Amino acid sequence: MYQLFHSPGACSMAVHIILEEVGAEFELFAVSVANRDTQREPYLSINPKGRVPALRIPGEAKVLTELPAILRYLASRYPEHGLAQTGNPLLEARIAEWLAWLSGWVHSVGYGLIWRPERFDPAPSHATALAVQGTKVIEAAHAEIERALADTRSWSVGERFSIVDPFLLVLYRWGASIGFPMRERYPGWTRLAQLTLERPAVQRAMAREGIAFRA
Repeated sequence: MYQLFHSPGACSMAVHIILEEVGAEFELFAVSVANRDTQREPYLSINPKGRVPALRIPGEAKVLTELPAILRYLASRYPEHGLAQTGNPLLEARIAEWLAWLSGWVHSVGYGLIWRPERFDPAPSHATALAVQGTKVIEAAHAEIERALADTRSWSVGERFSIVDPFLLVLYRWGASIGFPMRERYPGWTRLAQLTLERPAVQRAMAREGIAFRA
């Protein structure tokens, strides 16, 4: 049985959704990012990076970390669900492209500047300026996401739900949480978020995490 170390509403929710989607047996272990539980023991003994998600795989001594790696592992482990567009090299690359950018830039840099400014500059007096810059990064990223999704008729990559879509839902929800008028400004992204929210696996994961959200 897998063990997922997560924080409700964090990027780890994308992994939670995929575990539900593939019907895997798993246990949830909540570690509050807001309370900084990820930055102290006992969690640091599990994942010294101090981040979520972390996935404990049966038979493996070391947990698997980093959201893109975990999502791609699960997609490969359950190929019958087609979550990584396996067999189409270009679509596989598109998925890798999305995950690298969303995780490495939008999440880590954009939201990091707002929610974790000390990672970039330890001076508390600089936090406001860093948050302003983070908001600019996110706004520009939102525009790029909307442009990409405006060209699609269904999902973010090809015609099938993939491991990118739950991550985009997480980021859509975060955008709403910091005050962006998501529905009014990003109709293509809103359509994708609504489509994602209709999936039973998504509804189960959000209910287990205690999250109520409408796009």
